Amino acid sequence: MKCRLFALTTPLAALALALAAGTAAAQTKWDLPAAYPASNFHTENIIQFAKDVDTATGGKLKITVHTNASLFKAPEIKRAVQGGQAQIGEILLVNFENENPIFGVDGIPFLASSFADSKKLYATQKPVLDKVLGAQGMKLLYAVAWPPQGLYVKKELTSVADMRGVKWRAYSPATAKMAELIGAQPVTIQAAEVSQAFATGVVDSMMSSGATGFDTKIYESVKYWYDTQAWLPKNAVIVNLKAFNALDAATQAALTKAAADAETRGWASSAEKNEWYKVELTKKGMKILQPPPKLAADLKQVGTIMLADWEKKAGADGQALISAYRKK
Repeated sequence: MKCRLFALTTPLAALALALAAGTAAAQTKWDLPAAYPASNFHTENIIQFAKDVDTATGGKLKITVHTNASLFKAPEIKRAVQGGQAQIGEILLVNFENENPIFGVDGIPFLASSFADSKKLYATQKPVLDKVLGAQGMKLLYAVAWPPQGLYVKKELTSVADMRGVKWRAYSPATAKMAELIGAQPVTIQAAEVSQAFATGVVDSMMSSGATGFDTKIYESVKYWYDTQAWLPKNAVIVNLKAFNALDAATQAALTKAAADAETRGWASSAEKNEWYKVELTKKGMKILQPPPKLAADLKQVGTIMLADWEKKAGADGQALISAYRKK
């Protein structure tokens, strides 16, 4: 009897295994490295994006988000996606200005210092970004701006002269150049290392958003934040072109739609949380200050120098981009 039952159930078991194998074969799994903690608004947006893709594709495309630089460090993510070590990833565009000036245009101080201007700059920059990334075997899915950048310091300032000699966190070519122009000492520190760097005195100043200050608990080491609204750098989610092209048309459409939704949601969240971060930092004991006139004028002069430097590096194409942006 037992043998007869085994004989009857074996075809059923084989069928179940075949179906399971078919499902496994049909399902595509991607890794998405991100450089920021799970509580960061960019990361929350990415996690929602991955859920939306899962839902829209009926589980056909599964994206696993690896937060806080746990899979690759921030500067490594672009290369990982380009080389296929990760199929998709989040990068800070300004990190790659030395590779191509187009990546750094939204890191030029005071070129676009509001959400409205940042969106106009993105609209001008995006077609060029698409072309550059496409030539590198990648595709831009979406980009979201950080809140405006402000100046974190351990003392009150009246002018840029007060910054000379301070240890300045640099996270991009532009922030390193800025340190040079104001006479500070640049130290390369990625987002995941900021808290420890300030706590141990490796750095004592930086230009960054309220979001980064809150995420890294910088208020434990620094008490002043000047709301300079210097620029709004963007994070971009990019995908390996071969991986994208390997998807069927319906899955590609679902991925693209989820990305468009994430872009809209992310920009809205950035603008909404900008004020929230200021309130929370104040609650933690930080003084949120407007830059004094001399400091503001000095920083804008730095921005003018950096824009001229960027246009020189970017050549005619860069000058055309700036001209087109200013006409919008």
